[in-house]
Amino acid sequence: MIDNTTPAPTAGLLSTSAAGAAAASAAGSTPSSTIASTTEAIDSRFAHIDTLSTIELAGVMNNEDARVAPSVGAHLAEIARAVDGITERMRRGGRLIYVGAGTAGRLGVLDASECPPTFSTDPSRVIGLIAGGRDALITAVEGAEDDTALGRADIAAQAVGPDDAVVGIAASGATPYTVDAVTAAREAGAFTAGISCNADSALGAAAEVPIEVVVGPELVAGSTRLKAGTAQKLVLNMLSTMTMIRLGKTYGNLMVDVDATNHKLTARVHRIVTEATGADEDTVTSAVEAAGGKAKTAILMILADLDALAAEDALAAAGGVLRTALTTHTPNSQKEQS
Repeated sequence: MIDNTTPAPTAGLLSTSAAGAAAASAAGSTPSSTIASTTEAIDSRFAHIDTLSTIELAGVMNNEDARVAPSVGAHLAEIARAVDGITERMRRGGRLIYVGAGTAGRLGVLDASECPPTFSTDPSRVIGLIAGGRDALITAVEGAEDDTALGRADIAAQAVGPDDAVVGIAASGATPYTVDAVTAAREAGAFTAGISCNADSALGAAAEVPIEVVVGPELVAGSTRLKAGTAQKLVLNMLSTMTMIRLGKTYGNLMVDVDATNHKLTARVHRIVTEATGADEDTVTSAVEAAGGKAKTAILMILADLDALAAEDALAAAGGVLRTALTTHTPNSQKEQS
């Protein structure tokens, strides 16, 4: 499905006529995407993709996808600034709130929904807002992305304030719902970042930290669920994962705050505790059971020779950071993560 968050084609790079652009200018209204909207550009290299064999088409698409990661890599400084801003707010008890429309909004909701099972975050601490609400997750809600009042209303409904971080997501960088939501959040004192795939976007201007990953025209012109969507997902992965690492949700590269809600994750907890401690199976099993399935608690119990209650208290005193808790206790034969 084509992401409807992108704006209409324009002159120059795009397929709108010069007369149409002139008419818009004469009317005193220039669309926010009239300059260099690469997300809507039509690339002549792909004019005959419907004549390719399936394997040829797969190669072309894979080659285009390979351009995305380096494009993201060109914006590591902005991504790091955003992570630091988000981390600071979450340490103060605030929230990470994603906001977007269409594909971009769905990507934000997806990333938010993965944080509780991966990092045991309270579902209220990482939130995804999408124009049109829950219905828009599976079907298009016509007009929602153009509703500036809705963007502001959704931010107001969350009572966004200085302790929160709001990240707007829009391939075009021009989606009215998203731009106005980020504007409202910044006016409320929140930290703001904007993820888009066009340079000098309205979203970038509205946000404190613009992350504008330009990946070029899509294989299917205007279908920003392709390279643009991939770029946005990569950036979202980095924002949430790096923030959680900064908050002490990992120990080394171990997912020590995983919520063991099923057999697969329970087995993962056992592997994590074993890897972190080097303890035998019986010791690990006993500690995990006593810890109620919490890997972080079980690791501290084994390495610092504490019971479950004492380990929980030590973690609380360390702000939930396992490495910090270990520095204040004398561990047993510790297989410390470097």
